[in-house]
Amino acid sequence: MRRAAQYLWLPVLVVVIWQVAASLRWIDPLFFPPPSELAPAAAASIRNGELPRHIAATLRRTFAGFVLGSGLGLLVGVAIGIRVWVGRSLSPLIAALYTTPKLGLLPMVMLFLGVTDVSRIALVALGSFLMQTMHTADAVRGIPTAYVDLARNYGAGGMALLRKVYLPATAPGVFTGLRLALGRALMITVAVELVSAPEGIGHMIWMSWQTFATRQLYLGVAAAAGLGAALHLGLRTAERHLLPWTGRR
Repeated sequence: MRRAAQYLWLPVLVVVIWQVAASLRWIDPLFFPPPSELAPAAAASIRNGELPRHIAATLRRTFAGFVLGSGLGLLVGVAIGIRVWVGRSLSPLIAALYTTPKLGLLPMVMLFLGVTDVSRIALVALGSFLMQTMHTADAVRGIPTAYVDLARNYGAGGMALLRKVYLPATAPGVFTGLRLALGRALMITVAVELVSAPEGIGHMIWMSWQTFATRQLYLGVAAAAGLGAALHLGLRTAERHLLPWTGRR
């Protein structure tokens, strides 16, 4: 109960202040509809299936891109961390792609893959891949060489070295990369849906803006924020259970 209160007090305070400000007309309810009006709009959107449909489309693209990108990022990150020449070969390309706005790449990706979900998922996968690669590589590079040398002196090599040294030592950094990569995947998914998707939370937000449906607009933003928080907390919970030795809370 105490942990839940620590997580929730600030969002609850923001909602209360927002409600009071809108009720007293300190802010224009036309542009900032109070939470008391958003709740019925959310209930209606859930009943008619619109909100679940958009959430399902966003989650489908997010998880598809995240799994593909982070899985490949883990492998490439380990290779970069272990082999110096691999890092020197790939680091300039990774750095260049990381700093490039992903939406700027969307037209080029669509030229090759078409105006379909394949191109959208590919862009999400790219963002997840870059984030996961960098964090995994840094985690592998951060392993003290004394650990590796000690394990080798006791006869560890190949898979044994990977299981006994690299995986336990890099797991916290890898999980940090997973959390950030999943958040990046959701961000890119919603951004892509704003400009090129027939459904999804981003599409819902953009269509609400086009039609000046402010309640639906805020509902879409709240859905994206809620999904991000839920995914983040889910991975944090998994990390606490799978990596108890880190002591993270």
